[in-house]
Amino acid sequence: MFWFLLIAMVVVVAAVTLAVVGGGGDDGAVLPDAEPEHLVDPLPEHRPVTRADVEALRIPVVLRGYRMADVDDVLSRLGAELAERDARIAELQTTLEHSRKRLVAGGQGPAAQDAATEPSDEEPRR
Repeated sequence: MFWFLLIAMVVVVAAVTLAVVGGGGDDGAVLPDAEPEHLVDPLPEHRPVTRADVEALRIPVVLRGYRMADVDDVLSRLGAELAERDARIAELQTTLEHSRKRLVAGGQGPAAQDAATEPSDEEPRR
């Protein structure tokens, strides 16, 4: 029984070795090297990143997880997008606060005049 298992194992190892090396076929071709996966950046350059863009993002897997450079590129891009949005939100909030202060302090300007002359939808209390 031992000899049978030993011979079967040698035959299997030889067959796998021949398949990998090429087996000396007619054309003598060897298996081509597999191209490494590279990140195809689906994040748009011409518009802001949306939730769907992030959900569609697929980072290629390598032997020990993810390629660090690809992950760093994606995180840098998303960080820049978030910083840009935060700056825009802060700018809009500042503008809104200045407009509110002007309306309250001076009570002047077209918006204040419109608000003063516009009738209220509520009925007066009796």
